Amino acid sequence: MNSLFRIVVALGGLLAAMVVLVWWDRQVQPERAGTVTTQRVDAQSLRARAQRHAATDAPAEQILYGDLHVHTTFSMDAFAWALPLMHGPGARPPADACDYARFCSALDYYAHTDHAESLTPRHWSMIKDTVRACNDAAGPADSPDVVAFLGWEWTQMGNTPETHYGHKNVILYETAEDRVPKRPIIAGGIAYNAMRVNPLPFIDRFIGPYLTDFPNRDLQFLQDDKRVELASVATCADGVHTRELPDDCIEVATEPADLFRKLDEWGGEALVIPHGTTWGYYTPPGSSWKKQLTRAQHDPKRQTLIEIFSGHGNAEEYRDWRAVAYDADGHMVCPEATDDYLPCCKRAGQIIRSRCDEPDSAECAARVAEVERNYLEAGRAGHLVVADVRPEDWLACGQCTDCFLPPLNHRPASSVQAIMAYSNPNETDDDGGPLRFRFGFIGSSDNHAAEAGTGFKQVNRHSSTEARGAANALVQQRFVDAAKPKGDPARPRRFELDDTRYNFLQIAETERQASYFYTGGLVAVHAPARTREAIWDALRRKEVFGTSGPRMQLWFDLIGADGRRHPMGSELRSNDVPRFRVRAQGAFEQQPGCPTWTVAAIGRERIEQLCGGECYNPGDVRTPIERIEIVRIRRQQTLDEPVAPLIEDPWKILQCADDGDGCAVEFTDPEYPAIGREVLYYARAIQRAEPTINGAQLRCEYDEQGRCIAVKPCHGDGARTPLDDLCLAEVQHRAWSSPIFIRPR
Repeated sequence: MNSLFRIVVALGGLLAAMVVLVWWDRQVQPERAGTVTTQRVDAQSLRARAQRHAATDAPAEQILYGDLHVHTTFSMDAFAWALPLMHGPGARPPADACDYARFCSALDYYAHTDHAESLTPRHWSMIKDTVRACNDAAGPADSPDVVAFLGWEWTQMGNTPETHYGHKNVILYETAEDRVPKRPIIAGGIAYNAMRVNPLPFIDRFIGPYLTDFPNRDLQFLQDDKRVELASVATCADGVHTRELPDDCIEVATEPADLFRKLDEWGGEALVIPHGTTWGYYTPPGSSWKKQLTRAQHDPKRQTLIEIFSGHGNAEEYRDWRAVAYDADGHMVCPEATDDYLPCCKRAGQIIRSRCDEPDSAECAARVAEVERNYLEAGRAGHLVVADVRPEDWLACGQCTDCFLPPLNHRPASSVQAIMAYSNPNETDDDGGPLRFRFGFIGSSDNHAAEAGTGFKQVNRHSSTEARGAANALVQQRFVDAAKPKGDPARPRRFELDDTRYNFLQIAETERQASYFYTGGLVAVHAPARTREAIWDALRRKEVFGTSGPRMQLWFDLIGADGRRHPMGSELRSNDVPRFRVRAQGAFEQQPGCPTWTVAAIGRERIEQLCGGECYNPGDVRTPIERIEIVRIRRQQTLDEPVAPLIEDPWKILQCADDGDGCAVEFTDPEYPAIGREVLYYARAIQRAEPTINGAQLRCEYDEQGRCIAVKPCHGDGARTPLDDLCLAEVQHRAWSSPIFIRPR
């Protein structure tokens, strides 16, 4: 008995010692912002950059390139993806975003837009300090090497089309402490809950890091500590003016109307830029932007730009198919497949039918009908209603297979083209006409590793895109199991969304999403100088264009009868035949590695750690422009008018013979005077194809009828897709001008 007692005491002492050891080892320093490099970009390099980007026929004008959508590992999801456990680059704090923009991508400006839902008051204070430090390091205000803007992402999600409004970036003009909001304004709900609550059990949180990635366990502990810190901050009281709220609370705006009201209460200049409007990764099937075309849910003063392209895909293109249809009684039904679109609810039925012992039986038909219904009712989690299914089994269902670099599960009713066609005559614009969106178009990266402006080269798939996957076999198996639900493979499963049980990451189609991550886009402005004022003024007047990453040049003007130039973003009243001029130049072809000035500024070790060994490094030759496409969109006269006939894409195709000097074309629209409604036009400049990461998305194998019969996804882990496989395919990159809007007098 005494021997047994001694053994129990010894084991208890050993266990206590282990608990103390784990507790002691787990004490990590709180997350920090890092230190901005104070070395300036040298003057000669800045002059060379300005010369490359100068307008050849307007010496006083420059084209300046930036990224208004940049996350660091202060964003909770970014921290998770950056873990070495996920093949990520490790912690990337706010200071790295500044350094990357200056020394790796050589941008003219960028905006810091971490998820507001991830930020405590301490994090917001560090972000403000870092943005100010970045601007100080960049040099004098009249000639900085970069302009850093302060902002955040308002990350709203709903599980139903009626409650979903989507993500918006809030960009602030000011940076001074007394001129900016005391706290970022969050959306609350699904994203906020996902970032506050750790879904892992106790043993995984405290013991898991030792088993999965022992050398980097501190990073996993730090992420868990951040969740605890975030959950400890109280929510601000409702109904209190934003300037009267305490500094140390989290302020919530449930809908866009609440966000705009709170920005009005604070005052100051701000832009609110929607993005990802078509991303099915978080957007419920059946969603439409129509419900946002009201004076309550839209602020024409601040919401003047829209992100048409990012590293999560192209939001531009409208298609007339849908992921869900409705019968005469308003009940959801699964649409029929067409030659260019396979609804995933229909594919779920095909999978179940293939598993029936008697595929033509009434019982099998009933199972097919049930799984189609279950898929629709599960919304974004539809892929979980079929048991024992792999990502490859879904083929290319839900995808826009003829779109340029599309997002996962494209939602066309919220595409930029649809948004630009919508018109609400029941509410009035500031000029007394029907309420309409009048967006300028931008691109940005949405990079989550503090890498602003990543699209200059197709390299480093696991940092310059969001493609991630577990490096540990045990963790990878959990991902596979989560995407491959258990149950009878021949019978439909049921899955009900519940905000209290699941966050969006747990139900998102993460496996196929990895094939739809790209290096990201850019926003370009026409401005007389690289200053905060000049850049902001160009953004406000919408003399901006977006690119899919390369630094193309684009001009799109309406030439009035008096010879006056009206640039992209202009709004005019006219009954005359409009005449347009488009000019474009391709991006400079890139050389490998980094320019010598970068090496001299930060050293080779920092270049490897921060830039992945690759920088913006232009040669002297531009990629040829192959064609200019013009899109014409006539505005609705009623909110129920079908938009498909109103969107003419392309309306004109103008071929180019680019011998190195770019392409210049002119055209008119003799039909405009007889159209009798507002019309908008925008230009796409398309350059020669080049190998692009995830350029073929799921990499379909097609039959003789052009149907996708097998896929080879580009996975984020190294087990199924080698880490050195960039999943390259030829893609014609492009630039989108902001529209020119013309209304009859």
